[in-house]
Amino acid sequence: QVQLVESGGGLAQAGGSLRLSCAASGRTFSWYGMGWFRQAPGKERAFVAGIGRIGNTDYADSVKGRFTISRDNAKNTVYLQMSSLKPEDTAVYYCAISPTSSALRGSAYYDYWGQGTQVTVSS
Repeated sequence: QVQLVESGGGLAQAGGSLRLSCAASGRTFSWYGMGWFRQAPGKERAFVAGIGRIGNTDYADSVKGRFTISRDNAKNTVYLQMSSLKPEDTAVYYCAISPTSSALRGSAYYDYWGQGTQVTVSS
């Protein structure tokens, strides 16, 4: 049974920083791609960042240069460091694991999801 548990969400001011964590269990973590997605009220879930097995990364244009995805295979954990936060970053953030080794943008390429963590950025 694969489980993903996110933590680190909360309230931040515009221009501030937060770091999200996602601890994975039930799958050999180091073999697989991981992704972060977010869903704002009234909007569809959207890709934020992905990291592949070999550490290659991909980012949505809206977060490029502000967010950094990383992974610690020894801890079975993926991180999302968020800096220069904007009110439009407010959303529920989800981590997901792929059955492939790649960092992929489409949500259909991920087969397990965390429960989500709320990030709220005030202006």
